[in-house]
Amino acid sequence: MTNYLHRFYENITRKKTYDTESLQTSQLRRCLTVFDLTILGIGSTLGTGTYILTGQVAHETAGPSIILSFLIAAIASILAGVCYAEFGSRAPRAGSAYTYTYVSVGEIMAFIIGWNMILEYVIGAASTARALSAYFDSLINFVMKDYFSTHFPLHSETFAPYADLFAMTLCLVITILLIVGIKESAVLNNVFTFVNLAVILLVIAIGLTKIRGHNWHISLNEIRNFTNETEGVGKGGFFPFGIEGTLAGAATCFYAFVGFDLVATTGEESKNPQRAIPMSICLTLIVCTFIYCAVSIVITLMVPYYLLNPDAVFPEAFRYVQLPAFKYIIGAGALTGIFASLLGSLLPLPRVLYAIAADGLIFRFISWIHPQLQTPIIATILGGIASALMALLFDLKKLVEMMSIGTLLAYSLVSISVLFLRYQPSDDPLLRSSTPTVGPIWRELLRPSQVYPTVYTAKVTKYLITLLILNGFILCAIQIFAGHRLANKEFGMIVIFGFFLFTEFLLVSAIARQPKSERASYFESTFHETPLVPYIPILSVLINTYLILKLSPATWIRFGVWMFVGFLIYGFYGFWHSSQRFINDTQRLLSGSTSSLITS
Repeated sequence: MTNYLHRFYENITRKKTYDTESLQTSQLRRCLTVFDLTILGIGSTLGTGTYILTGQVAHETAGPSIILSFLIAAIASILAGVCYAEFGSRAPRAGSAYTYTYVSVGEIMAFIIGWNMILEYVIGAASTARALSAYFDSLINFVMKDYFSTHFPLHSETFAPYADLFAMTLCLVITILLIVGIKESAVLNNVFTFVNLAVILLVIAIGLTKIRGHNWHISLNEIRNFTNETEGVGKGGFFPFGIEGTLAGAATCFYAFVGFDLVATTGEESKNPQRAIPMSICLTLIVCTFIYCAVSIVITLMVPYYLLNPDAVFPEAFRYVQLPAFKYIIGAGALTGIFASLLGSLLPLPRVLYAIAADGLIFRFISWIHPQLQTPIIATILGGIASALMALLFDLKKLVEMMSIGTLLAYSLVSISVLFLRYQPSDDPLLRSSTPTVGPIWRELLRPSQVYPTVYTAKVTKYLITLLILNGFILCAIQIFAGHRLANKEFGMIVIFGFFLFTEFLLVSAIARQPKSERASYFESTFHETPLVPYIPILSVLINTYLILKLSPATWIRFGVWMFVGFLIYGFYGFWHSSQRFINDTQRLLSGSTSSLITS
């Protein structure tokens, strides 16, 4: 029984291996430059985040301190971004976080991440299509809403009030563009993104002529005299909802940066991924951070935060300063920006489906590449149809948090994967190593005997990282669910929190003392490496864990249902048809070792 469980564990944690030649070859067309990848990243990030999220967070959660919310969210994204950049240059394959996790953590965790990325991109595309439809409808005085509500009503609380045929059509049109080819899609994205950036820069430039510094110093009495309200308007000033509101705003603003992982997802179609992916990710995050902060500054100085319209922040802000004609200029920017964001949501979906199917973890026919177009046509069609149906039928307000949990899990696993790879014993961290070593664990914890990583030190570090994650989870849970008891200075809770905090510092210190591979020679060319390992990946994991625990119980229930379906597919198909399983079994047969669980 013990032997059976050991083999089962080995099979679900088997890691994907590449040789140098297979990393450089691809059935997909390598045609994207640094410029293309950067514009794709900016386009997928700036859409709904700029035109919808800014008004909602400033009005309801953070007030003028939304600027700090975006900065905090940017820091969290950059921490994950540098880890993505290292992996994107190490393993430039389609699949992004899924591929990275498969290489370093193992098959079951890779499947969990990949399965959640599918849901994340489907919901992301559908919600973006709905947002684009609603914004366009507002420019034509809600003609579509009235028509669809009359002719295509959906009489169910589960679904949206009406079937949005326009949103469905948008998803199908983008799907056709992606079938034609990624280079053609990137050209259209470049045009739309430049229009969007031009409008945003115009908004910032014109808005700066209408700012009033007093809007950051409004008193509570002034708010009450103007609105006759005392609930939900804050207390005025720069932090109307307190520091808590700023941090809560940061948790929401974090999701405005999720588009940058598109750059890593398209690594297999980059001309020079070792250079293009790190540069594009960094440029995307820098440009988006600057724009988000600049827009937040202008909007909150133009209009008092409590008068902002969360559903149409830009048009209403310019109407407030007597410039209503800008409604249509802003509308053009919003439509092109959200369209580019929709393209950015649908573009990585077939690449993830292709990567998972090519590995045999889901039905392998999905990975078929069209010989002339060189695109994953079946994966593109399936992803487009799923997104179109979601956009047609569902009220996505109840589902949008599901995007968050998939994204945060992906970011966390990438950071953990960087930690695992840096402490691998081989010069080629994506290949297995069998260097023998012995020594007591306590000595390796306090004073490692090795200068370079070995199998033994890698095993010790793996245990330390696992304990660190569990301990960090408990720390975040105490902070979220027992924060009021800490604020009341309850002695017992302070002792418990202090114990786990001290343990966290000990684990971080022990990991930092382990020998790690400072420079890997997997490629002849130099690639980007995450700085300050292990501190940056660990900080990224802790921030993501905190944000995951802030999600609602309903989100966890929906997450559980989706994962149950995924595990059924993996258990009855993926486990048995995994490409890596055949590779491992062949190696065992050639070495004369025992066969895997499958043949036992």
